[in-house]
Amino acid sequence: MSEADFQFLCSVVDKEKEFLNSVSQDIWKTPELAFEEFHAHDVLTDALTNLGFEVEKHYKLPTAFKAEYLSKAGSAPVIAIILEYDALPGIGHACGHNLIAEAGLAASLAIKEAMDADPKLEGKLLVLGTPAEERSGGKIDLLEAGAFQGVDAAMMVHPSKYTSTFPPVLSRLSINVDFKGKEAHAAAFPWEGRNALDAAVATYQNIALLRQQMKPSNKVHTIITKGGVVPNVIPAESSLQIAVRSLTKRELKDLTARITECVKSGAAAAGCTASIECDEKNCYESLITNKVMGNIYHKYALRLGRYIAKSGI
Repeated sequence: MSEADFQFLCSVVDKEKEFLNSVSQDIWKTPELAFEEFHAHDVLTDALTNLGFEVEKHYKLPTAFKAEYLSKAGSAPVIAIILEYDALPGIGHACGHNLIAEAGLAASLAIKEAMDADPKLEGKLLVLGTPAEERSGGKIDLLEAGAFQGVDAAMMVHPSKYTSTFPPVLSRLSINVDFKGKEAHAAAFPWEGRNALDAAVATYQNIALLRQQMKPSNKVHTIITKGGVVPNVIPAESSLQIAVRSLTKRELKDLTARITECVKSGAAAAGCTASIECDEKNCYESLITNKVMGNIYHKYALRLGRYIAKSGI
């Protein structure tokens, strides 16, 4: 890329910075959970329409969208830019998905202007709005529905406290556990009960002990989502939600097997049964960054004054 081209692309984004920020702020102030991002969907599709893209709303999923811009010289290669925009329960856009949407919109605008400025530049720009990243992975649903068919390369950016060219994005599996015990009056006949909450707490502690033998790159997050109704009745039911992360799918499988044993032993100690459901359908693969694209990003991030941190977890 020549210096003139670089300055041209920067000027395109700088000229629209107030508009881009307004889009980000609008999404920030109206946080929406997975598959409920109708406001963000409309804000972004309206913006892309006004910028000259051919937009298909509600693309394959109610809150997903597709926008396209075709070069005058040809339709290959196909480059996809991904926008996320869902929020977290209770804390809104703490993961900065409004910024992912803003950055993706800015990059899409810059690429479109570059295609218009150079009639010999071949390719098709595909902008995909991918909902439900925080909960179940809307990209997986879109992938299975064929949304990425024919795409040669895809890119997105995620906010962080540091800039990393090859970030370690871990594979992830969600596990739901339901324990079944037996109700009893906690004061009159506690020996008649089988405490499902004890099973959940024992499992939680087992996982905590397991952390001593886990690699630093492995992560386990656990919450108790059901633990009883009133304190004077021994709970017959309890539930856990567990998220397991590892550098590779193979390590994830090994760690999941150990987590499963923690669940089984917790249930056995409390005299309860455990139902374990692993959400294999929405299991995330670990990220393998394209080296060519990563190195190009690295080069121009330095040109913009960004400090590139070493990859870490």
